[in-house]
Amino acid sequence: MAKRRVIIMGAAGRDFHNFNTFFKGNDQYEVIGFTATQIPDIAGRKYPAELAGKKYPGGIPIYQEKELPALIQKNSIDLVVFSYSDVPYPYVMHRASLVSSSGADFMILGPESTQIKSEKPLISICAVRTGCGKSQTTRYVADILKDMGKRISIIRHPMPYGDLVAQKVQRFSSLDDMKEAKCTIEEMEEYEPHLIMGNVVFAGVDYGEILKTAEKEADVILWDGGNNDFPFYCSDLQIVLVDPLRAGHEIEYYPGEINFRMADILLINKIDSATPEELKLVRENIKEYNPSAFVIEAKSPILAKNPAIIKDKRVLVVEDGPTLTHGGMSFGAGYVAAEKYGAEEIVDPRPYAVGSIKETYNKYKNTGAVLPAMGYGRSQIEELEETINKAEVDGVIIGTPIDLGKLIDINKPYTRVTYELDVRGDNTIRRAIEGLFD
Repeated sequence: MAKRRVIIMGAAGRDFHNFNTFFKGNDQYEVIGFTATQIPDIAGRKYPAELAGKKYPGGIPIYQEKELPALIQKNSIDLVVFSYSDVPYPYVMHRASLVSSSGADFMILGPESTQIKSEKPLISICAVRTGCGKSQTTRYVADILKDMGKRISIIRHPMPYGDLVAQKVQRFSSLDDMKEAKCTIEEMEEYEPHLIMGNVVFAGVDYGEILKTAEKEADVILWDGGNNDFPFYCSDLQIVLVDPLRAGHEIEYYPGEINFRMADILLINKIDSATPEELKLVRENIKEYNPSAFVIEAKSPILAKNPAIIKDKRVLVVEDGPTLTHGGMSFGAGYVAAEKYGAEEIVDPRPYAVGSIKETYNKYKNTGAVLPAMGYGRSQIEELEETINKAEVDGVIIGTPIDLGKLIDINKPYTRVTYELDVRGDNTIRRAIEGLFD
């Protein structure tokens, strides 16, 4: 029987995992290529032979997604597999229609076909959208586990934007490890808070090998999810964040609704910022789509390290990039801090944007008068620095999880904004974790 010829649509993460777990050793399929979107500078490269396996001695090429119809025709593609996250349902079905009308079948792989089972208890932290508060929740859970005397390995959802062979299995235990690995801003935002807490973080490309490595050091594996993707591993306890500031999105975005339906614990975050109507809609959707889940409500109190830089000043707000781009938010913690601490004006950064930062605004038009901290490579980091320094403001609010001032030279006063999870004294998560070891 002839092999089915396949293209995998992705963004340098879920696509590689789907290949590794479902297609790599499957003689029914031949993967002709990947297509890339969302992430800059991925297309035009290859998924290397060292990772692709003996069936692909030349590696697997990565193309721009806009080439997909032509690629289907040119390569007689039978099947296209959608493999990236945090997109609205119309977006997914437009791609399905494009693929079908071009002559191929359209596939989405689910958890049963792609999840790996750990030998250790595994807790996953996921969300229904990017920017719900997964990172602070993962740190909260990590503290509970350490308080219980458990050794933990944190495995982070992939962000392999560099040398894929070198990034096959990555281990981070210090800030120097990030420098050596030449991490992007997006990677540092996720790893640095854990490393400051003394946690060890694993990431990379081959999540089977990553899991084996992480298990050697841990009593418990903690999956720190990315975007609104579902876990790469089978979960013994799945905690899922819901954002009432985007009420309704929990049933409107792929694959966030999968997490919403699969969750053991649903954590409604940011209740201190949401309206009663927003909270009501989220609670109603929980009752309809996952009534058996435990429900917790939490705040994300925001604090500025130096409020004097904000009060009565004209400020530029720098926010977490993925929250604004993939997450579709028009503002983040920095904007909330500007209002909380009495900024005279939040200055629109768009007139000062240069290069790829300007292109980001053109692509993600929902972004408000804030600056997404894009930094997928050295040149983009330099463009971010130039944009900040060109802005005619009194001060800068840094709403990212890392201190950008240590990474770039900011030519004006700036203050960081921090936020942690406040579960209002509820110990549901602790009880659930303790139940894993009874």
